[in-house]
Amino acid sequence: MKASTFALVLLVFTAEFTALPHPRALAGPAEDVRSSMQLLKSKAAALGAPNIKGEDAIAGKTVPALYFGDTKMNNNFSLVDEVQKEKGGTSTIFVKNGDEFVRVATNVKKDDGSRAIGTVLDPKGKAIAAIAKGESFYGDVDILGKPYTTGYEPIRDARNNIIGVYYVGYLKD
Repeated sequence: MKASTFALVLLVFTAEFTALPHPRALAGPAEDVRSSMQLLKSKAAALGAPNIKGEDAIAGKTVPALYFGDTKMNNNFSLVDEVQKEKGGTSTIFVKNGDEFVRVATNVKKDDGSRAIGTVLDPKGKAIAAIAKGESFYGDVDILGKPYTTGYEPIRDARNNIIGVYYVGYLKD
């Protein structure tokens, strides 16, 4: 009798857990964004402190060359692609260029399938308003005409100046 009761409990227990959705589905998009942002920032920090060293050409524009330690981010997609491989979604490193923020490393795609390098953070958007105040922004925005659940955080140099922006996001269904 005990063996059959155990078997029945095991069967019910197994059925309950095999019916659970994937852990990512339980977390929801807001948690995915925060988790991806944490990963992007920790991988960047592992490379070294953010700093600007000279200038570089990005999609026909001359912009500051953003580094983490000795690793240049401009046109370097390994960091953003690692985050995408581990977490899904999209990620970008922006550099501050005057009053705008330019994508220098991204896996956000334009309509033609190419990386959106050289495009800028929406100058009238909610994210840039928060970044200009030195704050983070988490919420829904349109990126190149598509709706995303996103996170944006300032990148600061050793003197606490904002020199760029971290971005992560997930395309909304």
